[in-house]
Amino acid sequence: MDEKILILDFGSQYTQLIARRVRELNIYSEIVPFNKIPKLDGTIKAVVLSGSPFSVTDEKALQIDLNQLIGHVPVLGICYGAQYIAQKLGGKVQPSQKREYGKASLNRFFKKDLFFEGISPNSQVWMSHGDTIIDIPQGFELLAGTESIDVAAFRSVEGQFDAPVYCIQFHPEVTHSLEGKTILHNFLVNISGCVGDWTPASFVEDSVKELKNRLGKEKVLMGLSGGVDSSVAATLLHRAIGDRLICFFVDNGLLRKDEYEEVLKSYHGQGLNVVGIDAKDRFYRALAGLTDPEEKRKAIGGMFIEVFEEEAGKLDGITYLGQGTIYPDVIESVSVHGPSVTIKSHHNVGGLPDVLKLKIIEPLRSLFKDEVRRVGKELGLPMAILGRHPFPGPGLGIRILGDITPEKVALLQEADAIFTKNLKKFDLYDKVWQAGTILLPVQSVGVMGDERTYEQTVALRAVNSKDGMTAEWSRLPHDFLAIVSSEIINNVKGINRVVYDISTKPPATIEWE
Repeated sequence: MDEKILILDFGSQYTQLIARRVRELNIYSEIVPFNKIPKLDGTIKAVVLSGSPFSVTDEKALQIDLNQLIGHVPVLGICYGAQYIAQKLGGKVQPSQKREYGKASLNRFFKKDLFFEGISPNSQVWMSHGDTIIDIPQGFELLAGTESIDVAAFRSVEGQFDAPVYCIQFHPEVTHSLEGKTILHNFLVNISGCVGDWTPASFVEDSVKELKNRLGKEKVLMGLSGGVDSSVAATLLHRAIGDRLICFFVDNGLLRKDEYEEVLKSYHGQGLNVVGIDAKDRFYRALAGLTDPEEKRKAIGGMFIEVFEEEAGKLDGITYLGQGTIYPDVIESVSVHGPSVTIKSHHNVGGLPDVLKLKIIEPLRSLFKDEVRRVGKELGLPMAILGRHPFPGPGLGIRILGDITPEKVALLQEADAIFTKNLKKFDLYDKVWQAGTILLPVQSVGVMGDERTYEQTVALRAVNSKDGMTAEWSRLPHDFLAIVSSEIINNVKGINRVVYDISTKPPATIEWE
C-alpha cells in the first residue's frame, strides 16, 4: 500500500465515519488508539486527530506527544483534536457557555486557502462540542468562523512547520456538513498530495500479491459459513494459492432450508476446494435439553471446534487458519475505551488457533462490511452470496427459543423459507438489511376449519441498519405481512399464529437470543 491516512481515535462516536469518508475518496485510512501512534513511515501521507467525548480542560484529558506528528506530515485536528492542538501550542480553550450542537454556517472566511477551495458561502457544517477555542496559538492564522463562534477553522502559518497543521471545530465527516467531503478532499488530495487510487480492483491485486509472498507454498485451512465475509476471504486466498486452500463447510443442522446443498454447490461453482461436513446429529445431541441462550451458544461453538479439529486432524501440512475478520472487529479489539461489554458471547471460531496450533491469516481485516461486498463483486462472487442477509453463527439455534429438536428446526425452516421467498418475490429482500423468523416457546389456541388447534407461534423480524450496531425495524407493507402470515399458517402444520417484531436496537437486539 503506497499511501494511507492515519486517524487517531480519541473515543469519538464519529471516528469510524472519518475513516469511511476518507475511503470514499479512494484513499486507505487506518484507525489507531491515540496512545498507540506507529512510526510515521513514507506511506502515511497525513494524520487526522478525531473528536472525543472528553474535554481538553479535564485533568484526565487524553494526552499525546504532538512532536511525533507536527512537522512530519500534514495534520488535521477535528473538534477535540483541534482544541488539543490549540491548547498544547499556547492557545486558549474554555468550556462553552452552552454546548454547541447542531447545524451552523461557515459565513465568515478570513483568508483564501486550498482547504476551502470550492466551498460555498454559508456552507452548512455540524457542530458537536462543549469547549470553545478562544485564542489560537502563535504561528497560526484564522481561516473561518460561524455566526456563533469566531474560531471554526485555523491553520499554521505557511513555513511555521515543515508540514501544515489544520484545525476545525466542526465535523466534516457527518452528512449534516453538506460539503464536508469536499473539505476532506481538499486536505487529503490538494494539501497532503494523496493520489486516491485505493479501489476494489487495486485491493484485490495488492492482496493477492501480498498473500502469495506471505504464504509461499504453505497450506491454509478455512471454515466457511456461507456468508459474505468468509466467502470473499476464501476467494482471495484461492486466487493467491489455489487448491492449497482447503475449506470446511459444516452442516450443523441449524442452517436455513436447503442452505447446505445450495451453498456447497455455489462454492464448488467458484472453484473452491470445499469439504462438506454433515454434523447435524452431533450438534443436536450437544444441544439436547439446553434452553439457556448462552449455554446453547457455547454448545454450538464447542461442537464446531470439536468437529473442525477432528476433520483438520485428517489433513497434513496445514500451517495457517484463514478467517473472515473485518475491520470493525479489529477496531473493537483495540478501542480507546477497551473491548465493549459482552452482550452475548461471540460465535466466531476464537478457540480454534490455540487448539490447532495454527498461524492466522485474515485477508479482509482492513475492510468495512460494504467494502467487503464491493471486493466480492470485483472477484465475481454471485449475488446469491454477496446479497445474502447477515445470519448468526449459531444459526437457527438462537432463533428457536427454548430447547432445540430436529422437529422444531424443520418447522422453523419451513416458515422462514416462506418469509424469505416472499421478500424476494415482492422485491423487498434487498430493501431490508436482515430478516428472519423466530420460533417462540408459546402455544396458542386457533381454529382451522371446524377444529380447535393449539399450536406454535412464530415472530417475523426484519430490520434496517448500516452495520448492525443499531437497527430500526423495517416498515414492511401490511398487505405483504398478511400474505406471509396466511401462507405460513396454511402450509406449515404446527404453526397457527404469526406476529411481527417492531423493536429497535437498542434497547432490543436484532436476534432474540
